[in-house]
Amino acid sequence: MDQANPFETPKTFTLHRAEYLVGFAVTTGLLIAHIGEIRWIPAVALFLYIDLIGYIPGAIAFKRSGGKPISKVYYVLYNVMHSLITQAAVAALWCWLIGPEWALLVLPFHLFGDRGLFGNFMKSFALPFEPVRQSGYLRLLDDLGIAHPKPAGHAHDPEPVGHVVKLPQPAARAREEALR
Repeated sequence: MDQANPFETPKTFTLHRAEYLVGFAVTTGLLIAHIGEIRWIPAVALFLYIDLIGYIPGAIAFKRSGGKPISKVYYVLYNVMHSLITQAAVAALWCWLIGPEWALLVLPFHLFGDRGLFGNFMKSFALPFEPVRQSGYLRLLDDLGIAHPKPAGHAHDPEPVGHVVKLPQPAARAREEALR
């Protein structure tokens, strides 16, 4: 679900990331092989727009929230912008309107790098926007007899704050009754 709580064993998470590292290596090789043919202004713009729309607003909101839940809009923006499907559609539209070009390689380069190098996958509404180790994941590792990996991205682990609102008991029961 994120690099702090992959809900995979650390080994399978490493293998999952390794698959994206292969894509990252291929796109890096192609970028280097065609370095003289790349229009760098569009390449930099294509690389940056993914995070300018999909990551930075959510990261700012998370930092400002002090660890409290933030709007799900930030999660949707992140997931849409960091989707291989979305970026394939952007590349197809670019090819149709402007024409194919090597600058488009920065789209998979960005996504493969995020997943392979940093372990960033889609964001779940049930977890904080930034990775915070969850006790449920740590219990899973304990149950499997696997050592806990080091915390991801924090000097210490802040208190986990998810985005699944737990209803008070009477409200939860009333909702269950209404659904019957």
